[in-house]
Amino acid sequence: MKNLIIFYSRRGQNYSDGGIKNLELGNTEIVAEFIKNAIGGTLFEIETEKQYSLDYYKCTEEAKEELKTNARPKLKNYIKTIDEYNNIFICGPCWWGTFPMAMFTQLETLDWNGKNIFAVVTHGGSGFGNCERDLIKTCKGAKLGKGLAIFGSQASNSKDEVFNWAQNTVKSLL
Repeated sequence: MKNLIIFYSRRGQNYSDGGIKNLELGNTEIVAEFIKNAIGGTLFEIETEKQYSLDYYKCTEEAKEELKTNARPKLKNYIKTIDEYNNIFICGPCWWGTFPMAMFTQLETLDWNGKNIFAVVTHGGSGFGNCERDLIKTCKGAKLGKGLAIFGSQASNSKDEVFNWAQNTVKSLL
């Protein structure tokens, strides 16, 4: 069984533990790397052509506007096919109750029939929000497995939790 880990992550200014902190690696990127280390797989980072504001608060407003207009930001690179993968881990922050719109730019281009998908979310208190519901709507033909929600501020300390979840998730499919 081959694993693909698709992720979007924000480096730089992030809200954490009641304040703004500058992160060298984004919270979701850290969690995606933990998944890869636990079960193996291919990492694919979603990167927008137009960068979001470096200022955290401006970025949240940009994300809110994208959600409001159902935008599909252009990406630097796209995955053309997921035919060779059985399990796809879709990892991102929960922005305004769902994944960033850039995630959907990619997800909507793929054939999900027969795939196992797993939502992995970093958040500031919302948990999954509507991420799993939105994946079911977007990834038609896929089977949604048990996901994982991690507080963004705990991402760097979540190695054991992520490792155990990822290993148990893959074992349950055998």
